[in-house]
Amino acid sequence: MTRFTALARAAVITLALASSTTTAFYLPGVAPHEYQSTDQVPLMVNALTPRSDTELKSVIPFDYYDPLFHFCKPANGPVAQAESLGSILFGDRIWNSPFKIYMLRELSCHELCKSEVPAEDAKFINNRIKENYAINWLVDGLPVGHIRNNIGPNGEQQELYSIGFPLGTVTGKDAPMLNNHYEISIDYHHNVQKNTLRVVGITVEPFSIDVAVTDKELCGTKDMDQTTGVFLSEKQATMVTYTYSVKWKEVKTAWATRWDKYLHVGEPRIHWFSLVNSIIIVLFLTGMVAMILLRALHKDISRYNQQEAQEDIQEDFGWKLVHGDVFRPPPYPMLLSIFLGNGTQMFLMASVTIIFAALGFLSPSNRGSLATVMIVFYMFFAVVAGFVSARLYKMFGGEAWKRNVVGTAFLFPSIIFGTFVALNFFLIGAKSSGAVPFGTVVGLIALWFLISTPLSVIGSYFGFQRPKIDSPVRANQIPRQIPDQPFYLRTIPSMLIGGVLPFGAIFIELYFIMNSIWFHKIYYVFGFLFLVFGILVMTCAEVTILMCYFHLCAENYHWWWRAFFTSGSAAIYIFLYSILYYFSTLQIKSLTSAVLYFGWTAIMSFMFWVLSGAIGFFSTYLFVRKIYGSIKID
Repeated sequence: MTRFTALARAAVITLALASSTTTAFYLPGVAPHEYQSTDQVPLMVNALTPRSDTELKSVIPFDYYDPLFHFCKPANGPVAQAESLGSILFGDRIWNSPFKIYMLRELSCHELCKSEVPAEDAKFINNRIKENYAINWLVDGLPVGHIRNNIGPNGEQQELYSIGFPLGTVTGKDAPMLNNHYEISIDYHHNVQKNTLRVVGITVEPFSIDVAVTDKELCGTKDMDQTTGVFLSEKQATMVTYTYSVKWKEVKTAWATRWDKYLHVGEPRIHWFSLVNSIIIVLFLTGMVAMILLRALHKDISRYNQQEAQEDIQEDFGWKLVHGDVFRPPPYPMLLSIFLGNGTQMFLMASVTIIFAALGFLSPSNRGSLATVMIVFYMFFAVVAGFVSARLYKMFGGEAWKRNVVGTAFLFPSIIFGTFVALNFFLIGAKSSGAVPFGTVVGLIALWFLISTPLSVIGSYFGFQRPKIDSPVRANQIPRQIPDQPFYLRTIPSMLIGGVLPFGAIFIELYFIMNSIWFHKIYYVFGFLFLVFGILVMTCAEVTILMCYFHLCAENYHWWWRAFFTSGSAAIYIFLYSILYYFSTLQIKSLTSAVLYFGWTAIMSFMFWVLSGAIGFFSTYLFVRKIYGSIKID
């Protein structure tokens, strides 16, 4: 999925992705499939998920060949297709299908099979229809969609695709109708150079009809939706006849741009507003930091360093009063060093992944590529986590180095993996296809113990072998008493104040990311995400430095953990926002879906807490070393 390219070309792609006027999406590393006339075009089926263009009532995917659905199966039984690790973790379950589609061969109401749906299973299907579930197919790597009209920026009508199509519809009497006829329309492009054909688009318009349509004049016309639909009885078995039609249409759409109708940015102005909003926050913080550094601190340092030339010795005041305590080791140094090591690992993983995605290396046709790359980078950056944790723990004067090594390799991953396994049991209980198979869980454990853990141990070894980091100022033996602090500088208020601005810099883009996750949409505006992530890093660093300066001026030298919590507290606002998103956007009623939603949101918030906390800590640490290394201490 990843291929290196020239730096100039990469910069051009990044700018193109960041622009709302982009009309093509280049998919590097994906070669087009060349078809000849009458070649078979395989149609694959994927798990059923809640539809992306309706209100969300569930987050549980179901296998297409779940016995409760009674869909038609291939003659020799369904065969699972190979999937990436990320695709499996995100709930994809891809199988072959009994559909026989051949290039340029049109079909009219071809019977697929007859299936009897028992009364007890009809209730299950009817409930899935009421929850707006969609059927997901794949043809030539493209997800099958249904057409939706969209109004463009200039008021023109745009024809776009929503992934999947309805399992059924609910009539005015709240009686679900099962869609059992599929009008398949496939767009193809003629490659003149090779004299071959390429699939560049596919849509399905589903219908619900009580019998197989045999009248060729009626089939595929608008009169079809006026026929009696299929209502699954919950009192007796219902016989369902599945049929499908295939139509081909030659279009001028190039293969390289066939994803445009799927990847259209609905409101590009909102993304730009998010970016401008974030930039304003950064400029505000940058101005305050510059004012402190260029005026207050520069003036203070100059005055302190000139006192030796003065006859009247002035007493220290402000942040210089705590110079003998500011580098005193923090409480729970091992826990802090472990979190900072893992936070550095998360930061590098996120940075590299976003850069690769922004350069266009993570193609949406490679399902699960984003999650797979994130896992791979996380595993390999474990060596950095071990190194950073060991260096900090040694700087804090810790001696239990074995516990530090074990804690860095297992504490943070254990929390994530333990929660993941617990949520997986909920999916197993719901008989969902989203439940991660046992073999995949074993594979994740193997990656953890065979790759991540050894690399973390190696990093810790080299970290402890390095000399201890010396502080510019020695710590006094007796801790200085901290005076009463103003309300806004106390632990919880200052932490909550510090987290507002980092959250404010990302909350608009966070909305689109959550829509992508829970509504099964494709998120691809990584150019915006790259810029927002850079702004987030700057915001976390600057707001933490500001709060640390205020604390030091108030003679509070307990800045180690405060620096971590100040920027990390943005995770609290992310979780609170997810609660608001749940009640304002989602219509989830089942307990399992609610537990899955809040469970995964808690995992994401916890990971963001560690990542942003590490950014704030290291920026503040450099700031504190700089200012106290610039003054003369008697």
